[in-house]
This record gives sequence, C-alpha cells and structure tokens, in this order.
Amino acid sequence: MYITQLDKYSLNFPDPEDANEEGIVAWGGDLNPSRLIRAYQNGIFPWYSPQDPILWWSTDPRMIMELDDFKLRRSLKKNLKKFTYKFDTQFIEIMKQCAITKRPDQNGTWINNELIESFSVLHGLGLAHSIESYKNDKLVGGLYGLTIGKVFCGESMFAHESDASKAAYYVLVQHLKEWGYEFIDCQVPTEHLESLGAKKISREYYLQRLRKVNMDVLKHEWIIDNKLIEKASQTQ
Repeated sequence: MYITQLDKYSLNFPDPEDANEEGIVAWGGDLNPSRLIRAYQNGIFPWYSPQDPILWWSTDPRMIMELDDFKLRRSLKKNLKKFTYKFDTQFIEIMKQCAITKRPDQNGTWINNELIESFSVLHGLGLAHSIESYKNDKLVGGLYGLTIGKVFCGESMFAHESDASKAAYYVLVQHLKEWGYEFIDCQVPTEHLESLGAKKISREYYLQRLRKVNMDVLKHEWIIDNKLIEKASQTQ
C-alpha cells in the first residue's frame, strides 16, 4: 500500500482512515508545532525510531481512558499521600526523563531533541502540560501530554519510585474531570494502561468521538487542587 510522503510546505494530512494495516498514515515532513497541532486534531500522532523517518500514525485499535474508568487500587490509593504533585514546573525535564528512563518492553526512544523543542513551544502556548510527582522535594515521576480542546493526549510517563507515575496519572484524571475534559487519548494499546482502566476502541469510533469534541482551548489554570487528592484518599 502506498504511504503518503509529507513535505515541509503543507500541513495537510491524508485521511487517518486511509492508514495502512499497521496504522501508518504518512511519513516525512517535520515536527513543526503547527503540524503537530494539525495532526492531533485529526487523530494522528508521530512515533518513530531515531534511525527512521518521521512516521505518522492513527492506530486501530486505539486506546483511550474514560475519566470515570480509572482503577484506583488499594495500594495506589494508600500511596497517594506518599508524593506531592505539581503541574508544569519542570516540563522539559519530564520529557527528558521520559526519554532516558529504560523500560523492559522498549528499545530506544522516539523522544528526541526535535520533539522536545517542538513540545516546549506548545508548552509555552499553554497546549502541552506536565504532571509531576515529588518525594522529599525530589522529582521521582510524572508524565506529559498535549491538550486538543477537551481531550488530553497522553504522550509518555516515567517513574523512579514505585507508583510515582501512576499517582501522577490519577491526579491528572481527577483534575481533567473537574475541568470538563472528555477523555485521555492513550494512543497505542499497552497492558500497563489497560491495567489502569484504559480500553481499546476502533479507530472509526475514536475519530467519531474526536470530531464531536469541542476543539476550543479550555480556559483554566493548571494548578494542583489538593482537595481533590485529599478526597480521593479518604473514599472507601
């Protein structure tokens, strides 16, 4: 199957429903922040190895997290107070830690300097955000992602302490619910995310959901509300 090659002069993407069997929509182009916004608005995201050209994906199945479906297991609930949390205070460092933290099921990283630079621009525009877990004032875990209207597109997470990234994820979910978001786009299905409550859906259904979402930027401050964390830790 022919895969469209993008150039640096047009931000247009092929229809994501025309992706090949693997889920690849196009290749090439660049990571210009405007191109990234256009991609995510159309349910497309970059994911590639350093030795490959940029590959643009719309996977089938897709994985999403419905905000009411997060599985707060007893052990995680117990550990919520083990950490303190912040938004957006070390965004670039979160990306760097996601890039260098080794994972048993991954060989290398797609988070390169070009991607970090582009996402830092999006962060400056108030579109990309990080949620960070601290222990004794030391950064021990977190995650980052991109907001497209009422959808948070989760990109990557890391943990140097047990449950540090899961706790940050849970704190993020509670705030997204409070702020009126629809769901989290988890992109590629993984057992880890499924264990937290994420589910697989078809690409067709995902794109239908995405088209119905208000794409306007939500106007709110990304500030931790400790009352949400306290409430979660006290529920039975």
